[in-house]
This record gives sequence, structure tokens and C-alpha cells, in this order.
Amino acid sequence: MLRLGVDLGGTKIEAVVLGDDGAVLFRKRVRTPSHYDDRLGAIAALVADGEQAVGRSCTVGVGTPGSISPHTRLMQNAENLEGTPLREDLAATLKREIRMANDADCLALSEASDGAGAGHKVVFAAILGTGVGAGIVAHGRLLHRGPNATTGEWGHNPLPSPAEQERPGPACYCGRNGCIETFLNGRGLALAYREVTGEDAAPEDIALGDSLARIAALDRYALRLARSLATVINILDPDVIVLGGGLSNVNRFYETVPPLLPRFVFSDGVKTPIVKARHGDSSGVRGAARLWD
Repeated sequence: MLRLGVDLGGTKIEAVVLGDDGAVLFRKRVRTPSHYDDRLGAIAALVADGEQAVGRSCTVGVGTPGSISPHTRLMQNAENLEGTPLREDLAATLKREIRMANDADCLALSEASDGAGAGHKVVFAAILGTGVGAGIVAHGRLLHRGPNATTGEWGHNPLPSPAEQERPGPACYCGRNGCIETFLNGRGLALAYREVTGEDAAPEDIALGDSLARIAALDRYALRLARSLATVINILDPDVIVLGGGLSNVNRFYETVPPLLPRFVFSDGVKTPIVKARHGDSSGVRGAARLWD
């Protein structure tokens, strides 16, 4: 049976159908509707279009922001989906069983399967974008979802080894201050630039890195990224770290972050490769399809 994946994002919904060899047989993107019921309808329409295009019924996997609370079975930590029974509603709308996972888990599964993490036993895949999260694949499978559904919630730990000027840190939507996410998301890069220059700039402009001020901001961000990833290495020691999300496209980080890691990793050397996601912003939807692997 062919595998159909849906990536439900804040601005777009994307669907693909993957063949047995991982080839994309169908792809379509639409703008994300603002109302919940319209989102269900948009996903149903994409599934119908995909199945019509390939002429067959498909399994359906869905990647979403946030996760399903093990306590209420409702969506949590997901803007505009908070408190909804999304999986049950989608299954009823599509009249079939679906599999659903966090978008960072889908990134990890995609990149471990046939992306930048392929061939590695343990893959840690981090999203650096509007939010900061992670997924972990071990021996080809997503790491188990624990009793609190927090596996991979890397972004909502405190920034490691904070300097005095980094305390208490920016306020995070989760209610705490100084979360990794507040330093490493797009606003975090803008914060680094403001710290260096006293001025505001858009993250996408800073990422160009074509001035001394922008380079200084990128290097300040890189040091925070290195400290955060070093903690992951100390706890998990993955075989590879894959970066996804908009900020993963800053090539400078792949040169500047690795030399910083030994200062913070509890070992006499660091061999962990840090690589860019091979499938880019399509990793999430490909991983959603692979939830049925």
C-alpha cells in the first residue's frame, strides 16, 4: 500500500504520496485555513487528491506541531490546535485509521530513513525555526513516547551555562524564562543581533551574514547552539545531529558550531557530525508518510 503524508503547519498544509522506493508520486500544498473545521476539510481534500492521482487507497500519516496529551488525549503545545481531539476528528473525517506525530519526530524519521541521517543508528534531529524542538530515531524507529509525551522537547529546557547577561532570559510562551527555544528560534537570532548592535533586524536578513555585525550575531547564536547541543551529546550521544527549520540553512553554523562543542561535552573529543537536513522543508511531510513504515 502506498503511503500518504500530511504536514499540518501554521501557514501551509502539504501532502505527498511516497512509493515503496521513497519516490514522490504526488505533492500538493495549500494555505492553512484559519478555522479548525476548515483545516480538517483541507486535509481531507488533499488526501482525496493524492489518492486520485495515484489511483489507489493509501495509508495516512499526519505531522503536526505540539503533541497529544497522554492525560486528556487532546492536543497540547500547538497553536490554533490546543485542546482539540485532532486525531479522532481526522480519523472520523477520513473514515480510516491514521497515525500522527509531532513535526520534529517526522523530521527525524524522514532524515533517518533516506536523508542526512541515513545509515546512522541514533539520529537526533532538531528544528530551528519559529519554534525549537527535536525528534529522536534509534535503529530506524522513533524513540518511544514516554508517559508525559515529552520525548525530544529539547527547546523547553533552560539554556545551558548561561552567562550573567543571559539570566533570567527571554520570557517563553510556556510560562518560563530562558528556554533554549527563546535563544535559538528566529526571535533568538534577532535577540543576538540586538545584543551586538542595539538595533533590530529580521532574522532572514541577519542570516545573510554579510557584515561584521551580522557575523558577530551569528557567532553569538552559534555559541548558544553549541552549548545546547553539547547537553544532548552528554545525555544521548547520538551518532549524528541533523538540523532542520529555516535557520538550518545558515551554512556558517556547520563550520562554527563543531569546534565549540569540546568546551561543553564531557569527553576528550567530539566526533558527532552536525549536518543539514537533506529533504529541507519537505522532511516533515515525508516523515509523516513514513509513520506507517
